[in-house]
Amino acid sequence: MGSGQWHVEKRSTLKKESFLKEYGAAVSESRSLSIIVLGASGDLAKKKTFPALFNLYHQRFLNPDEVHIFGYARTKSSDEELRDKIRRYLVDEKNASEKAEALSKFLQLIKYVSGPYDSEDGFKRLDKAISEHEISKKSSEGSSRRLFYLALPPSVYPPLVLRFANRFFLPLWNRDNIANVQIVFREDFGTEGRGGYFDEYGVVQVLCLVAMEKPISLKPEHIRDEKVKVLQSVIPIKDEEVVLGQYEGYRDDPTVPNDSNTPTFATTILRIDNERWEGVPFILKAGKAMGSKKADIRIQFKDVPGDIFKCQKQGRNEFVIRLQPSEAMYMKLTVKQPGLEMQTVQSELDLSYKQRYQDVSIPEAYERLILDTIKGDQQHFVRRDELKAAWEIFTPLLHRIEKGEVKSIPYKPGSRGPTEADQLLEKAGYLQTHGYMWIPPTL
Repeated sequence: MGSGQWHVEKRSTLKKESFLKEYGAAVSESRSLSIIVLGASGDLAKKKTFPALFNLYHQRFLNPDEVHIFGYARTKSSDEELRDKIRRYLVDEKNASEKAEALSKFLQLIKYVSGPYDSEDGFKRLDKAISEHEISKKSSEGSSRRLFYLALPPSVYPPLVLRFANRFFLPLWNRDNIANVQIVFREDFGTEGRGGYFDEYGVVQVLCLVAMEKPISLKPEHIRDEKVKVLQSVIPIKDEEVVLGQYEGYRDDPTVPNDSNTPTFATTILRIDNERWEGVPFILKAGKAMGSKKADIRIQFKDVPGDIFKCQKQGRNEFVIRLQPSEAMYMKLTVKQPGLEMQTVQSELDLSYKQRYQDVSIPEAYERLILDTIKGDQQHFVRRDELKAAWEIFTPLLHRIEKGEVKSIPYKPGSRGPTEADQLLEKAGYLQTHGYMWIPPTL
């Protein structure tokens, strides 16, 4: 999963002498918003960032009279070439005609600046282009905003609401009832053009929301306080509780060294040393070029004591939160199979968001992150001590990977990953329900 961050900068000294000479000093009160996408020619920007910006624009959250979007990357390109590259990612074929006018106007808001990341020259050109936009909008001192995308991932907050807004979860959410927690982030595509761009930080954010104690309020600082407490309670990772993988063909990417040991798959068991979670394994799984694309949280409960129905053969109760695709949540239960005989079968209680809320537009994660940033809401952002605590968990393991002490196991693209990962899950106590498959409901 990629990592990322947005940063808002309020400009207090826009009326630089050089620009006043060129454009004149007569500027009236106005506001402008410049959105700067660093790495604009990359895979993440094309597939996530620009589509999110277009959706916000199409829903009128971005005012075309105020906003302008600046792409910056090393690739030499023109404004029109960047627009052509991202065009096909912004709309589906089925709704291309109805969004054609909005798409055309949105693309005209995008300007591209090429330059290196390790030299001031490129950033000076970028600053000049942004300042020209701000002057053209007649922005007054202190009224212009610059929003920088620094490539860090959006968080997902459904677990926060589910845990603390529903009474029946409160007595169950602990080591007495939960056998294990599994957090899975899978992508069905590889790292083409983004060699080495892989980490587990998005998974760690979800871990915090599942494991944290109830904050005293929903203020960003109070939520962050509880997330930091979770991270500080994680004990050091053991090598025997880690399985790394690298899909076959990863090293064919020209950006990847031929002897690279960089993992494109990881299953890691984290253990939290506190009263609520002692003894409960948190299984983190992330991978590229997998057989399916999904992100979900699986809370697997312990076996029923005194199991008179022999329910274990059907599998344990599980509460599953599907983050993507097709946002949903469902509870796997054992019920009586219809018929005259006393036989049990596993079924589910389920809520699929798109079925339940058909008239509601469900935003993509990046749309929510960008909009919250523009509004000044920082609850989705990572605080310095939170980032430090997360790095303290993974840095020792990363150093061992760099030294070659922990090797990546090859796996075939489109598979579940290395078989050793399934063996690790079984060792950690996760019981797979063979033959069961959740089928999203249809109308």
